[in-house]
Amino acid sequence: MIDDELDLQRSADRRAHDYLAGVAERRVFPDDEALAGLLRFDEPFPDQGRPGKETLSLLDAAGSPATVVSNGPHYFGFVIGAALPVASAAERLALAWDQCASSFTNSPTADTVERTAARWVLEALDLPRESAVTFGTSATACATACIAAARRTLLERAGWDLDADGLAGAPEVRVVVSEVVHVTLIKVLRLLGFGTRNLLRAPADDNGRIDPEQLPPLDDRTILCLQAGEVNTGEFDPFEPLIAKAREAGAWVHVDGAFGLWARVSDETRGLTDGIEGADSWTVDGHKWLNTPYDGAMGIVRDPEALARAMNADAAYVQTAADSQKNLGLEFSRRARGIPIWAALRTLGRDGVAELVERHCRQARRLAEGLKEAGFEVLNRVVLNQVLMRLETDEATDALREAAVATGEIWFGPSVWEGRRAIRLSVSSWRTTDEDIEAAIELLSGLKKRMS
Repeated sequence: MIDDELDLQRSADRRAHDYLAGVAERRVFPDDEALAGLLRFDEPFPDQGRPGKETLSLLDAAGSPATVVSNGPHYFGFVIGAALPVASAAERLALAWDQCASSFTNSPTADTVERTAARWVLEALDLPRESAVTFGTSATACATACIAAARRTLLERAGWDLDADGLAGAPEVRVVVSEVVHVTLIKVLRLLGFGTRNLLRAPADDNGRIDPEQLPPLDDRTILCLQAGEVNTGEFDPFEPLIAKAREAGAWVHVDGAFGLWARVSDETRGLTDGIEGADSWTVDGHKWLNTPYDGAMGIVRDPEALARAMNADAAYVQTAADSQKNLGLEFSRRARGIPIWAALRTLGRDGVAELVERHCRQARRLAEGLKEAGFEVLNRVVLNQVLMRLETDEATDALREAAVATGEIWFGPSVWEGRRAIRLSVSSWRTTDEDIEAAIELLSGLKKRMS
């Protein structure tokens, strides 16, 4: 039985190796033939089980050709980084361990490594060292924990016991968001029962930054949500004046920094985040700019007790430390998502993370420059790794994107900016070289000429 298990794992490793060896040559988005191959998965539920090797073979033969090669150098969509080899390898080993990483009791190794990862994240991002860090499935899940802790804390200060009395009859907690707030934060606020019609929208300038002079009034029962890296322009809210207003009013400040928070690691971009350390909570992804596998993000709360009280999941049969991961996030049974993050940070080091950020920002500026020279309208200042552009008409913009994706040589997503169609290119993969940037410029410029 053990030999069969090891043989199956070796086969999976070989297939994974073969897939990764070809990511630079694969179509970025699968063609019709590959998509048609997915019909092979439409099987009836078998009465008799099939051999594991046969199952793995089907997964590779029909599944691999139909993947989107976001793990390659030519993917510029959704601020997705390719998984660093060491992060993927660490994930592979952790999967073999099969740990329930809820606490030291369940997994001493996972608990210890994630505590180190949490400390390193705070050092890398230069955020208050006393903060609690929860490793969750996504920035959405982590923001849910952060906003839940924020509401509970503000109500507690107002004399209301949310845990015992719930929300019925509770004092109102208001939420202020940017008018260009990211959809995942809207989802969090909707799920937590704030109601989208009750949100106060702060006007933003032409770059997508909240205007401090037009900030709605704040008080000590307000959660102010700011952005580090607006999803289209890559811009940062002016944290210093906004957080100063919040501090004066006694409001809680949460920062959505899914990818932009990593700008703090580089001296070249750190200035964009000046004042951000004064917030009360932050979220940041690993799978974006740190280039770790999916399903790994961090929620950070300055007051560790505020997060632990909101998320506590102790039971009679499992009493653990207040800062165990099960007491800081949504999941009780969980895998050790912090291990790939630890592996990436240890292998890159501070200089390596900074180099990744600086290289991608430089490549984004070159991409924008090349597209401008080819006659594209670049809509943002390119302060980070986002390039937002369009053609003369919405129809031409959409047509160019469709033509580019159809080549299989590149992928990027559509967007809308100031009521018009746009194209958003995100430079965030460790695999993307300067040559890949030049190839993207050449491809898009050639398609534009053929469309003219």
